[in-house]
Amino acid sequence: MSRPIADASEILRRRLANQHLVGQRVGEPREMVARLGAVQSQDYPGSLWALALRVKGASIQSLQCAFDRGEILRTHVLRPTWHLVAPEDVRWMLALTGPRIRRSMTSRERDLGMDPELVSRSNDAIVRALEGGKALTRSELGVALTEAGIDWHNDGGLLAHLASTAELAAIICSGPLKGTQHTYALLDERVPPARSVSRDEAVAELVCRYFTSHGPATLNDFAWWSGLTVGDARDGLGALRTRFTSQKLGELTFWFDPDAVVGRADGPAMLLLPNFDEFTVAYRSRELFYPREIVYRPGPRYDAPFGNMIVVDGTVVGVWKRTARKGLLTIDPEWFNPPSPKEAAAFDDTVGRYAAFMGLPLQRW
Repeated sequence: MSRPIADASEILRRRLANQHLVGQRVGEPREMVARLGAVQSQDYPGSLWALALRVKGASIQSLQCAFDRGEILRTHVLRPTWHLVAPEDVRWMLALTGPRIRRSMTSRERDLGMDPELVSRSNDAIVRALEGGKALTRSELGVALTEAGIDWHNDGGLLAHLASTAELAAIICSGPLKGTQHTYALLDERVPPARSVSRDEAVAELVCRYFTSHGPATLNDFAWWSGLTVGDARDGLGALRTRFTSQKLGELTFWFDPDAVVGRADGPAMLLLPNFDEFTVAYRSRELFYPREIVYRPGPRYDAPFGNMIVVDGTVVGVWKRTARKGLLTIDPEWFNPPSPKEAAAFDDTVGRYAAFMGLPLQRW
């Protein structure tokens, strides 16, 4: 029988271990993305740093090469935002979550005049423009749509929605970068065909990925992260039977893998997390991340998922920002409370790791 969860700090320690933010890191970015299920990536450089924190020996160059080769893909999946996904997962995830995303877009698509006939014409034009292994930026896709007689210029949002619709239909996905610009490529040319998966199988697989890599977590946490429902979470856990166990702590019930190994870091587990990191963004309930005095402090409070966070032993203790100027990198911390000497030293080491990842010399403060 597994040891019960003692308190909130243990939940955070288990999450750090399950997300490979402490302890043994994996060797390949594709493996890490697959383990997490998906990695939120509207801030693409931030998502590469998120992987580097979890992938052994990763550099910005190695991760960029993996992306350009298609070993990890970037597309709209789960909630209606960008995510990195493993190629072998992209089709079944799109089939599972795409319909709910499309329903959430209905009102805006109506405002843009996106009827089925327009979407069909757009998809056909996109396929013609990309077939043969081409990779085009969004503006280049816009030129192709214009040549096909589709006028999107009156509202730039129309072009973005037409591209997103093609992604959700499993027609296009990310291609290699062109300089600093992202491109689209045909999914069928980028990823070999895969066997079809039933909806029940897909739900169970996504539930398994989430609670293995993000647990302990609640059913509402899964629903927030996946864009599915609490009922889907229950169905998936039911199909997995004894794979996960649950425990109530306070008012919340947490599900987790009872066999997961939870180690302890030597000294404070100091992390510079990027915005939208899976450790913070993947949960609906976020009070666990903050020291008690910050949770109840009057006035505005930083919301963890949407900024660059300083995290110690799973607790958000401050924010950080970077500035790159004249070839030098500066990291400016803003602590909620003054750091201890050990925390300050750990922060200094972590900043050095980030500078090495970026390949920039560090301007010390």
